[in-house]
Amino acid sequence: MWYKMKKTVLAAGALVALSYSIPSLAEETNSQFVSDWWHQSVNVVGSYNTRFGPQRNNDVYLEYEAMAHKDWFDFYGYVDVPKFFGVGNSTDRGIWDNGSPLFMEIEPRFSIDKLTNSDLSFGPFKEWYFANNYIYDQGQNSASRQSTWYMGLGTDIDTGTSLALSANIYAKYQWQNYGAGNENSWDGYRFKVKYFYPLTSVWGGNLSYIGFTNFDFDSDLREKDGPARTSNSIASSHILALSYDHWHYSFVARYFHNGGQWTDGAELDFGKGPFEVKSTGWGYYLVVGYNF
Repeated sequence: MWYKMKKTVLAAGALVALSYSIPSLAEETNSQFVSDWWHQSVNVVGSYNTRFGPQRNNDVYLEYEAMAHKDWFDFYGYVDVPKFFGVGNSTDRGIWDNGSPLFMEIEPRFSIDKLTNSDLSFGPFKEWYFANNYIYDQGQNSASRQSTWYMGLGTDIDTGTSLALSANIYAKYQWQNYGAGNENSWDGYRFKVKYFYPLTSVWGGNLSYIGFTNFDFDSDLREKDGPARTSNSIASSHILALSYDHWHYSFVARYFHNGGQWTDGAELDFGKGPFEVKSTGWGYYLVVGYNF
């Protein structure tokens, strides 16, 4: 994030959480929107073969997305309502069928340069931030709930080209984690890199490439829960986005390596028969959204 709902998912034209604030959107002022600095949209997202858990997942869901960059405050975040349209594969659960009614991720960053009235730039590093990445899955019980806080240092990088680049390094505090053995502890680190490149104007809109990659490492989860779990994982997203004033459309290809810190190829049985974990490979999203 193929099965029998493939055509339904594609027809829904659903989208993925972009997880990157597009500079041109984050800084322009336009009275046709609710706010000239808090940029927001409502999206329909269709996902296929996502690998955040031990079983691949397909879903079509509703999403609220927001991004902002003002003074010392930089923000990206989204709130998902899983399986809002009742479409998904056999392992998919959401708001209407005793699954999670809400999944949220926010990435607030606070400029150290501006808050201290200092110029901390050097070389290609333009500005420094206290960076955060908080993830919350409401779930129905402790076995289906997650609460994770990454905190650390971030920076914007001058590439000397039209490529916008930022990077963050975090330590992770793990509260709830679907009943895993690393709950309520400091457990590992994340390195996140984000990139944005404007490609061209096409069909009256702006076509851009957006990407972000999460490297999670040095977790104790394998030591605590056994060989079905890993101490590291990678999720790398590559997005083609076509944007207009109000509408935007995206295709996303996301590569997972040990997605969700599950060991690819491990054998598991959750009471409905054994299955092989397929946590390494590609997942895909389609998105259509309206900016307001």
